Amino acid sequence: MKAAGSFNSYRRFRCWPSRRDARRGGAVLELAFFLPFIFFCFVGVVDWGFFAYALISVQSSARVAAFYTSTSTSTATDAGGACTLVLNELQSLPNIGTSVSSCSGSVLTVTASQVAGSDGSPASAVSVSYQSLPLIPIPGVLAQQFTWTRTVTMRLRG
Repeated sequence: MKAAGSFNSYRRFRCWPSRRDARRGGAVLELAFFLPFIFFCFVGVVDWGFFAYALISVQSSARVAAFYTSTSTSTATDAGGACTLVLNELQSLPNIGTSVSSCSGSVLTVTASQVAGSDGSPASAVSVSYQSLPLIPIPGVLAQQFTWTRTVTMRLRG
């Protein structure tokens, strides 16, 4: 039989925290310290994903325009037709959309020319230059804007 002032009844009304109680807020404190770092990493991943999407779109639009200009010698230098196709391909980008209607501005430049291919046959060369828009501006961390230029040369088919 235990006495009324036993060790177990004394432990129930202790004044100091146990080891388990002392570690209770450690996870919350670590999360509070690392949350800004995790947030900036997430923002950076989203920003780089946007840049990758823009780069893939520029490459695709250059290919579509080169395919059009390679149909014959009369379309090999048709920068206007190439511009229309490039604008259709890039309309999902935020700084192109429906607001850009020409391909000779600071955001988008499209040129088409007739050149000699690698085997000496006539070819069409289309160059697309695009300046991106910063999705999430992080001052001093990364470059805010990129300019991509893709040139596609395709042999004339007609």
